[in-house]
Amino acid sequence: MGEQKHREERLWSRISYGFADIYGGGAFVVIGTFFTVFLTKALGMPPALAGTIPLIGKVWDAVNDPIMGAIADRTKSKYGSKRFWLLFGAISSAISFIALWIPFKVGGVVGQYIFYVVMYLLFSTGATIVMVPYNGLLPDMIDDYTLRAKYSATRMAFSSFGAIIAGLIPTLMIRDNTNATQYLVVAILFSVIFFVSVFLTFLGTWERDKNLHESTMKEAFTESITVFKSYSFRLLTGMFIFGQGAADFLTGLAVYYIDDVLNAYGGGNFTILMGVLLIAQFLGMLLFGPIMAKTSKKFPILAGTPVRILATLAMLAFSYEGANFTIILILAFIVGLGMAGTSTSIFAILADIADVDELITSISRPSTCSSMATFARQLAAGLTSALIGVLLAMVGYDEVLAASGARQALSTQRGIALIFVFTQVIFMIITLLFTMKFPVTKKEFQIVRKEIARRKGEDDSIITDEEIRVCEKVTGLSYDRLWDKNNAFKIKN
Repeated sequence: MGEQKHREERLWSRISYGFADIYGGGAFVVIGTFFTVFLTKALGMPPALAGTIPLIGKVWDAVNDPIMGAIADRTKSKYGSKRFWLLFGAISSAISFIALWIPFKVGGVVGQYIFYVVMYLLFSTGATIVMVPYNGLLPDMIDDYTLRAKYSATRMAFSSFGAIIAGLIPTLMIRDNTNATQYLVVAILFSVIFFVSVFLTFLGTWERDKNLHESTMKEAFTESITVFKSYSFRLLTGMFIFGQGAADFLTGLAVYYIDDVLNAYGGGNFTILMGVLLIAQFLGMLLFGPIMAKTSKKFPILAGTPVRILATLAMLAFSYEGANFTIILILAFIVGLGMAGTSTSIFAILADIADVDELITSISRPSTCSSMATFARQLAAGLTSALIGVLLAMVGYDEVLAASGARQALSTQRGIALIFVFTQVIFMIITLLFTMKFPVTKKEFQIVRKEIARRKGEDDSIITDEEIRVCEKVTGLSYDRLWDKNNAFKIKN
């Protein structure tokens, strides 16, 4: 027991756990920042059409995420049920990422569209193989609330580092955003980085012995729906969709904002802006991690989001060609700090959701919970990408002008600026509302863990009225309905 405690508290264990989120944080930054740009500016695909490709991928995630969650919770392997899939996913995710950036211009717009839909489905499947088991790994490694917060903070630091290199390296390598080959070279480089990061997490992590989930695969889709019986999980899903969606709008529109609104893509300005934004996120992760461990896991959102909203709104006053770029960089730094707060909170909270679910169902199914959280994250990315394409079309974005390197109409430039600012603000406000309602802090978590121990016969204490109220508040169910397997296998009891 002492040796296990020592392993859990080692810095290297936290670092090893965090490595894989270089892929989790980096891959989606590259996709969110450059994939639509690659399709519209390098290949000349209409933006409304290009924006639907990630959305189709997210529809596919509605199928493969719950399947992957069910598979991971049932896998028997000497490496553990989650770590086995990290090993397999290290390879599959690297290959599928490269496939997404292969220049393809055969069969006109229709042939091109079909090709990239298929490639995106491959990428999405590769991401699921890694991220669903990874998101479910921490509950199987660590029980302690505060120690989980430290591991999550370390993970977010690596995620932010992944986002930094994914946001900066492509801007240095893609000197001409109409050159498709440059995107492919970037993809090959990052596939190697992503493989190594996931493989290092496989090598340096562990899973505690536990009974495997014994339900059939036929029940997997029902189980994926029943996780939403948890009131806390429903709120986390809202935080995930809108919190990460706000970040996706920022990264997805950043190139258009810098290139078409500010006319400042050249000269290294875009690289500088992304660098400031991403470094601020990294510093924010380092700042919010210790604060979160001493306060609550939702505090970084509550503290960082209002400041980020003000900084984002202030950008509107400088959204024109020739604006003071130094002020824009200062505002971007503040925005980056706020983004760090959102990510830090969400992924720290995710590790505790499986415990609330276990209290409801009597079943430990962290991968099933993580699969639906991962789906929510990817759904946010897909919806954001589709909405960006639609909104760009609505403000008159001309892909022919884009492919030729010409400026967009003035009205289109102004429209892009408005989209860039107000979509983020709306999503951030909704995120705040979900976060303020979220009921689990350290106190509630400890009560949940204590009640689970009672149900397993490991604690003979008598539950108090206050503890009953807490259990009902975090689960959203009456106390007499808790610890029932039917809650996992029946949508309606």
